[in-house]
Amino acid sequence: MKVVEKTGKTADEAVQAALEELNVPRDQVEVEILTASSKGSLFGLFGGREAKVRVTLRDCQEKTATPAETVTVEKEDAAITLKSDAQEPAVKTSEVNTAESEAERQAAVNDAKEFLQTLFKAMGMEVAIEKFFAKEENGTMFKLHGDGLGVLIGKHGQTLDSLQYLTNLVANKHSKERIRIILDAENYRKRRQETLERLAKNLASKVKRNGIKAALEPMNPYERKLIHMSLQDDTKVITYSEGEEPYRRVIIALKEE
Repeated sequence: MKVVEKTGKTADEAVQAALEELNVPRDQVEVEILTASSKGSLFGLFGGREAKVRVTLRDCQEKTATPAETVTVEKEDAAITLKSDAQEPAVKTSEVNTAESEAERQAAVNDAKEFLQTLFKAMGMEVAIEKFFAKEENGTMFKLHGDGLGVLIGKHGQTLDSLQYLTNLVANKHSKERIRIILDAENYRKRRQETLERLAKNLASKVKRNGIKAALEPMNPYERKLIHMSLQDDTKVITYSEGEEPYRRVIIALKEE
């Protein structure tokens, strides 16, 4: 049994280097990812690490013919030369890509968390970070706990949104697939959602009474979506957005019959 360990910028690159050294296709080896690659954290200011893999050649496949194999067959006094036209099977990278994608996602999430920890330390704040998978948001949620977190939330969550934006920049700096990070401080997101839903329903009732459309304050895309969803089942009113970011706002109007 022959074993080769290789490193590369990605696990796929390391596996390919091992296959070239062994001179075999992907389906004749077993691959184990020893270390996932990391591109560094905090906007790349800290060093990353290369991926490391262990590639094991299966015993029954150690003797493998080269792709262009020439075979000579003796028949009486004539020599017949047969040349294989078959090409080497394409390297199957689906399994490696799946593992690499998950490893890359985890590395991106870790970079985002390290960025926040570094930032909070520089601010002199002790903040505990809980990590959850947010199924509805299809992303990773960091819940922040500690004293004096109001400074991280800001008016209507503007500071929290800005911090979330920066954290997503860090997470996606080197990621091939989009990584979504959601920040929440002391359950602010849920409380803000409940406030907006109440506001939407109260304004909708007012619009239905006087027939005059209502314009809400400028909101980010996520909060505008909450307003639209809150009133999507109301048959008497319609909602739409108007204006340019960051001043785009939701309008609630009476539905024409």
